[in-house]
This record gives sequence, structure tokens and C-alpha cells, in this order.
Amino acid sequence: MSPNELEKLIEKKLDLNNFKLILYNDEINTIDHVIESLMKCCDHTLYQANQCALIAHYNGKCTIKVGLVEELIDYKAALINQKLTVELHG
Repeated sequence: MSPNELEKLIEKKLDLNNFKLILYNDEINTIDHVIESLMKCCDHTLYQANQCALIAHYNGKCTIKVGLVEELIDYKAALINQKLTVELHG
């Protein structure tokens, strides 16, 4: 097995064990609200929250957390309560 094939296999296994919490850009929330929500609900630093908000704004979406689905459900609920558009992807 080549190193490249092994790397792809490892990535695939990691993808099965890790879910992504994705923030989507919307036309409703201000960047400031998104930043404040990420800091409040996800324990992001100001720098992390700012970067995630800008990535979502310019690219349409941003992965804001990666982990087990059980860990991410509460983050998702808290962000939805802040009126942000988020989804879990496996």
C-alpha cells in the first residue's frame, strides 16, 4: 500500500468518527452577532470567531467544530438559539 493510499484510508476512517459542525452564511445575521455567538456558544477566542465568521461570509460556509456527534449536538442547539444557520455533517 502506498503512503498516499494509506493517508486516504486514514482520512476516511477519521471522517467516519468525526462529525463537522458547519456554519452557513445568511443574509440575516451581522458578522458581529456571529462572532459574539461563536465566542459565547463554542468557546472560540475572538480571533477564531472572527476567522470563522469571515470564512462563512466569503465562502458561504465554515467548519467551526469537529468531534463526536454527541459533543456537537449542544453546540448546534446553542447556535440555533442564536438564530445562526448550522448543520452537522458526518
